[in-house]
Amino acid sequence: MTDKEASPVAGLLLAAGGGRRLGGRPKALLRHRGRPLVEYAAGVLRAAGCARVHVVLGAGADAVREQAELGTCVLVENPDWADGMGSSLRAGLDSLAGTRARAALVSLVDQPGIGPEAVARVLAAYEDETSLASAAYAGVRGHPVLFGAAHWAGIAASATGDRGARAYLKQHEEAVRLVECGDVAQPYDIDTVADLAHLE
Repeated sequence: MTDKEASPVAGLLLAAGGGRRLGGRPKALLRHRGRPLVEYAAGVLRAAGCARVHVVLGAGADAVREQAELGTCVLVENPDWADGMGSSLRAGLDSLAGTRARAALVSLVDQPGIGPEAVARVLAAYEDETSLASAAYAGVRGHPVLFGAAHWAGIAASATGDRGARAYLKQHEEAVRLVECGDVAQPYDIDTVADLAHLE
């Protein structure tokens, strides 16, 4: 068994968005610190301790494959990416089903203000396949989130449109362990042209 297979928590990066409010520029290909944003975000998951990283691609998938160095990441193509984040989350969880992963640590490509330290904190909340944990910023739930494998089917069933796992997490609020990360990360999204100022 390789180390990649032995690690109970897999990183799952959702990077399929088309950047509709950015003039149709795929978010994965925005530049940050001299590289495509998807490459940076995958690196954050690795630096935090995720040996296995699955990256869900959609808009501009071929260009992402050409331009980003994603090394040993498993690339998962979501043909339904235009339906919203829910379809990408379902595709990503589905791709983990045949692995030894007992939990998925889910992060979003358009949140470069969330670095390895915050991700590692959420990763440390893993106990077993029933674990549910989320980063929190001043007590408000945000990303990344950790889903034990026992929850994957329920999350996939409720993930629709751009809502991802929101409905499932609300339903299971009492079981979600909040991990405060506001002192080490900023959870802004790169959604509009004005937000591009956050990129370096």
